[in-house]
Amino acid sequence: MRPPPIAFPSNHRPQAGSYSRLAKFIGATTPRLGVGPLSQNDTQGRSPNSQQSVAPSRTLGHRWSPPFPGMNSSYSIRRRTTVRCLLASLGIVFFAAVCGMMTPAARAAAAAARPNVVLLLTDDQGYGDLSVHGNPILKTPQLDRLHGESIRLTDFHVAPMCTPTRGQLMTGVDALRNGAMNVSSGRTNLRREFPTMADIFSAQGYRTGIFGKWHLGDDYPYRPQDRGFHESIWFPSSHVSSAPDFFNNDYFDDTYIHNGTRQQFKGYCTDVFFREAMAWMRQRAERHESFLCYLPLNAPHGPLFGPERYREPYHAQKPNVARFFGMIACIDENVGRLEAFLRETGLRENTIFIFMTDNGTATGDSVYNAGMRGKKIGLYDGGHRVPFFLRWPAGKLRAPADIDALTQVQDVLPTLIDLCGLRPPANAKFDGTSLAGLLRGTTDTLRDRMIVSQFSRMNDPRPKPGDAVVMWKKWRLVTDKELYDLSTDRAQERNVIEQFPDIAARLRGHYAQWWAGVEPRVHEFSPIHIGSEHENPTLLTPCDWMDSFLDQQAQVRRQKKNGAWALFVERAGDYEIALRRWPIEADAPITAALPPHHGVDGTTAAGDAFPVASAEMKIGDVGQIRTVGTDDKAVTFNVRLKGGRTELQTWFRDADGREIAGAYYVYIRRVAGS
Repeated sequence: MRPPPIAFPSNHRPQAGSYSRLAKFIGATTPRLGVGPLSQNDTQGRSPNSQQSVAPSRTLGHRWSPPFPGMNSSYSIRRRTTVRCLLASLGIVFFAAVCGMMTPAARAAAAAARPNVVLLLTDDQGYGDLSVHGNPILKTPQLDRLHGESIRLTDFHVAPMCTPTRGQLMTGVDALRNGAMNVSSGRTNLRREFPTMADIFSAQGYRTGIFGKWHLGDDYPYRPQDRGFHESIWFPSSHVSSAPDFFNNDYFDDTYIHNGTRQQFKGYCTDVFFREAMAWMRQRAERHESFLCYLPLNAPHGPLFGPERYREPYHAQKPNVARFFGMIACIDENVGRLEAFLRETGLRENTIFIFMTDNGTATGDSVYNAGMRGKKIGLYDGGHRVPFFLRWPAGKLRAPADIDALTQVQDVLPTLIDLCGLRPPANAKFDGTSLAGLLRGTTDTLRDRMIVSQFSRMNDPRPKPGDAVVMWKKWRLVTDKELYDLSTDRAQERNVIEQFPDIAARLRGHYAQWWAGVEPRVHEFSPIHIGSEHENPTLLTPCDWMDSFLDQQAQVRRQKKNGAWALFVERAGDYEIALRRWPIEADAPITAALPPHHGVDGTTAAGDAFPVASAEMKIGDVGQIRTVGTDDKAVTFNVRLKGGRTELQTWFRDADGREIAGAYYVYIRRVAGS
């Protein structure tokens, strides 16, 4: 039987603020991880019930209590422990650990059965981008070996693009419900009321680390360190060289964010993330600490930069395909290094190793797409059916084999909770269901269910009813207009909606209920917090403009756009708001052009000059205008702000007062206040 829902000691200290105001909302004083006090605006807005056809193995309500902090050194279980065993035979050990009274020997002895988790997620690699899946050109021997040692979910679905998949993976909750539904446009931040995988693992004694692409919020309180990760080496937004990323990062010797501080790392990005993850896991092994290692790579996402030697075998392909395949070959080689590391450290047997990807292929479909229609961003299966391998040698799972049940990324978190013997958060509700029985072989089927995949599109970010795929068994209802039976038409070439009106009606009925559940909050933005002791100053970039898309440094260099940010002022007081065209590290005047950046494996276009003569900003009901000199790198406004929700917009104008663009980089610092 599963342990009861986790509850935390009343003296469990949050990083900041008082949470007694939340008692009425959550029914108990459950502190949050690394966040300040919530405002009324944070807790308003109803969270409807899920319309999932299959009853999950646990019931959680979508109005879940806010994410809780991981136990600090005073309380945490410092060695790998199995909650089931502790509660069954040594319940006192748990409480002793919470109080920090366990001896190292006792903690080590209690740790034996608790598995580690390594979750490897690649970016833009599709189902057909593996040689074991039939690709006639690409060679992936290490991933092929992992495939042979794993249970494979062969009808496993994610969102057709980055952020929605990642938010669903971290929370087990649909993207339009958890708020992380778009790669940009202010719709990336993962709502605070949903606990993440890292929150849940860290609160029950695991050490947690992320190495790579987060893409669920660049600012407080949405960063990895705010959402349950003890160790974080990551870059902001959608890709290396995105607008908020360190300027001119180009995959080689880049500067990433390490536990809140920018730090340069020598080497190619994929090698760096694997290397740092293994170093961190080695430390955990030496200290006998259970761990969750989340390894979400940026590769093979564009720009398609990588070491030349990996793409040499593919020189006969189109240049972008050769680069794409070369990046996957580098990943594959690192998977081999990771496997050797797990064996060498003795971690392999009791580590759950998951490999999956975040959406359908972005580039490889011109060579091979495993017989599917569509690719990244599309609602056909080629856009969202991806590989999923799970291996746990000591886990007493069924033998390696294909499982063809309809599954989804929202199933991963509830599954890991069961496999690791964790207690589910009280009063929460997943849109996914645990697959533990399927993996253990205690059942061969899942209960009948329908699932919906919908996200917010880059150039049309406001989600619209019907812009989704509804899946049931081998049926696919696409954009409410097309129906496909994949049991006879894997390539989705024959629309049979007129031949099967009853099936279409059933799928439409399920979608209507689902949409009614998410629609009330679908246009609710999660604000960036300013003035917090956890992040001051705060950097704002165009990635978080509400429903306005600009998220690449290449766009910053050439395009002219504008938008507004949703903000929450944590503390009333005096603030400095500095408007820039270029980020601080570029060290360039607002009006200046920038030369091309010649990286190790590619060149970024030059940046255009803007004839800016004045800068304007408006935050709430406060507006100011200032002139801009030709040598000015920033224009700074001093304002007094009230606490609570607000919006900020900026304008750069020419000498005639015509708008050119918004400020692409805004630095906000609280200088004094209550």
